[in-house]
Amino acid sequence: MPREFRNAAPEQRHSSQLVPHGLLPVDLGVSPKPILGQVLSLIPISDANPTRRTPVVTLALIAANIVMFFRTPGLGSGIESARYFINNAPIPCQLQTFCEGRLLEIAQNVAPIRIPERGIGTYIGASLLAMFLHGGFLHIAGNMLFLWVFGNNIEDHLGHVKYLLFYVAGGLAASAAHTFTHLDSVLPAVGASGAVAAVMGAYLVLFPRARINVLVPIFIIFTVIQMSAIVVLGLWFVYQFLIGAQEASGATNVAWMAHVGGFVFGLVGIFLLGGRPQPAHPTWGGGYGGRRGWFGRRW
Repeated sequence: MPREFRNAAPEQRHSSQLVPHGLLPVDLGVSPKPILGQVLSLIPISDANPTRRTPVVTLALIAANIVMFFRTPGLGSGIESARYFINNAPIPCQLQTFCEGRLLEIAQNVAPIRIPERGIGTYIGASLLAMFLHGGFLHIAGNMLFLWVFGNNIEDHLGHVKYLLFYVAGGLAASAAHTFTHLDSVLPAVGASGAVAAVMGAYLVLFPRARINVLVPIFIIFTVIQMSAIVVLGLWFVYQFLIGAQEASGATNVAWMAHVGGFVFGLVGIFLLGGRPQPAHPTWGGGYGGRRGWFGRRW
């Protein structure tokens, strides 16, 4: 039976604890480090995998996410953001009858908010909007960094239109994975990382041997090392899957199963679209990957 809000665990009684699709699980403060945290404390910052065309859709998606972030009341945190997310983002229990008209307490001495009713159509619409909403600066910064590093190559492979459709479908698949594993949740879920995870899954299929430059902390010093995509993305997925199992027990407020669902969609989806491992591209100066960039040298 769905868990009643009045009997929910303390961490679920306040809707201001939205469920972010946090993409960097150990570095950006969107979740704890219960398993493999030290092993996976790395941040991909670029790849040595140049593209042949300008990634206009990836750039447009990043721009749209940034615009929506600055249009979000409270910039993703605080009472005003909580109200905005409850009214506009999907809440899994909206697909259950017990959620209709339920009042959520967002803070002490603040009037509770009634959960809006949604049918399947409006729930899907809310899920699309939530792909452009984020719960704070670090949340959006991590997601957009991952989208830039991995998205341009997938857009180059699929083409602009097919890539956009793939991205949106991946986001909806991620939302479905979170929703149907948390039908009793009264917390709104926001973030682009389900869709970005789909892009990452596709990248693993297409470019498993591509070299990824990752920022790694060694004590108090950060250094950049190069690792293969199969290692970086493989470790990332294992981390998501293991923590996703803990999520079912309420151990975290990050939508880990959205990450898992998006990534699996990306793996399967790109394969069904004919995607197979690609040969390494030669490095050329005019591409959008493996170029001279932020650090003044070729990554």
